[in-house]
Amino acid sequence: MSPHVLILGGTTEARELAAVLAARPGVRVTTSLAGRVSRPGALDGEVRTGGFGGAGGLAAWIRDQDVATVVDATHPFAAGITANAARAAADTGRPLVVLRRPGWSPGPGDRWHDVPSLEAAAALLPSLGRRALLTTGRLGLATFAHVTGVHFVVRSVEPPEPPLPPDTRLVLARGPFTLDDELALLRTHRVDVLVTKDSGGAATSPKLTAARTLGLPVVIVRRPALPDGVTAVPDVVGALDRLGLAAP
Repeated sequence: MSPHVLILGGTTEARELAAVLAARPGVRVTTSLAGRVSRPGALDGEVRTGGFGGAGGLAAWIRDQDVATVVDATHPFAAGITANAARAAADTGRPLVVLRRPGWSPGPGDRWHDVPSLEAAAALLPSLGRRALLTTGRLGLATFAHVTGVHFVVRSVEPPEPPLPPDTRLVLARGPFTLDDELALLRTHRVDVLVTKDSGGAATSPKLTAARTLGLPVVIVRRPALPDGVTAVPDVVGALDRLGLAAP
């Protein structure tokens, strides 16, 4: 029987890995999406949408579908999913591969303020500016709903649900965005501080370059730690190596 690889997806790396695995003879690949985006792009291999019902539900699905290996290629801030994946993999005796693109590091000219959480970002923000570009994702906006005295420019792929900050301008857009795009956005809305998560990767980094170019402070929400005993690989090549499917 073909080995079955379950990818917990939603990232560019998950999509790339699914394409590589789907092209391998004798490999079955299923990508699971949380369903938070209504129009996800096309994926190679099989696709399932929706949650599993916690670690126990994921473990049951792994057994029922005869999954050989679980690859957690979710967003670096999807800590709950990662914890469930680690528990389900341990309970079923299946190996777990965590695929995480490296985080960002500041360079010359950057004015970064590291914080450990969205709550800490909301607390620090008013001391840094009055017109903020908020790119932390629509699911975390409630954390900023109590912040007054700041005009928020919120960029999101889909309209966020309330509560929102009281003074909010919504910009619906889907990346990737170029440096010129980001500079235009910051200048048009007279942004004086950027708030973002440490998502890593090149696709969303132009906003950081734009902030550096304009001399703006940036509040960086750092990633949650991985579960104890869990390590990550930084790219698809590393994931393939862990899976024993690296090119000879």
